[in-house]
Amino acid sequence: MSATQVMPPASPNSSEIPAKRTLTTKPRFSDKVFRGVVTGGGLSSLIILGLILGYLLYQGYSTLHSEGFKFITGSDWHAVIDDNGVFDPKNSHFGLAAMLIGTLVIATIAVCIGVPISVGAAIYLTFYAPNSIKKFMVALIDLMAAFPSILFGLWGFFVLESSGEYWARLLHKYLGFIPFFKMEVPYYSRSPFIAGLVLAIMIIPIVTSISREIFSQTPLDRIQAAYALGATRWAMIRAVAFPYARSGVIGGAMLGLGRAMGETVAVYTVLNIVYQVNWHVLISAGGNVASMILQKFGEASPAEVKALMAAGLILFIVTLIINSLADLIVARAGKSGR
Repeated sequence: MSATQVMPPASPNSSEIPAKRTLTTKPRFSDKVFRGVVTGGGLSSLIILGLILGYLLYQGYSTLHSEGFKFITGSDWHAVIDDNGVFDPKNSHFGLAAMLIGTLVIATIAVCIGVPISVGAAIYLTFYAPNSIKKFMVALIDLMAAFPSILFGLWGFFVLESSGEYWARLLHKYLGFIPFFKMEVPYYSRSPFIAGLVLAIMIIPIVTSISREIFSQTPLDRIQAAYALGATRWAMIRAVAFPYARSGVIGGAMLGLGRAMGETVAVYTVLNIVYQVNWHVLISAGGNVASMILQKFGEASPAEVKALMAAGLILFIVTLIINSLADLIVARAGKSGR
């Protein structure tokens, strides 16, 4: 008998086909704990936002009910107290239109000035800056993002305002034919333009950090492929980095817009709060909802406090709507960038 034996082929009926196995993965205890912590954190943020929204609605409902739609379209804010020190609801009027328009105008100025500077700084730090300069600049930008807003406001009041007035005069001189830059009285200090400059400097660290992080995640194979095809550095940035980082840059810009819309102390420091609709950004008059609440809250009567709560509710809803639109823009930009 030989050392190797050839076994005869098995017949189809000699053995049964094994049943299919179901592959299951049982999460470990640490995974369950981590999932519970993450889920709880996400739900807690939603719960907190819901509680804030509910509290503002509860406090401001009486004002919204009495004023109606005029609370958003009106521009008069008068809380009348009679001789007995009692709030007079018949002669009191609360309108938020002027402050809402001021909020949008100042935030738009901040985004138009701050976002291009931030994107340019992010491109320089990612693709051009040497490592020594990059580390120092990144640390400085991160430190600026942690500065309290009162420091920006004081710096804008004592330092930036003189330079801002010079730029405002230039805008009026060369672009005065545009209604936004038209001036009847040559008084340029404490204007929405100055407030927009301060807010632009405030949002630069945030937008720069987000944009730099997105640009740094550009796939290396695409960058090398662009260089291999003979592209210059700027051509590579324009053809590869920009399409890839478009959605992230837009998201950072919208985050900066939200910061600018909700800023309080810095705007209150550098702007004359005037309760009238002002589309002329160089005139020394304006305001936003947050600065109005700060100005009125300390001396407000209980009825006016409810009106201020209603104003905070409207600002909350407007910010929520803008963030929702930003999500749609980011989603569309991400699809087109691919």
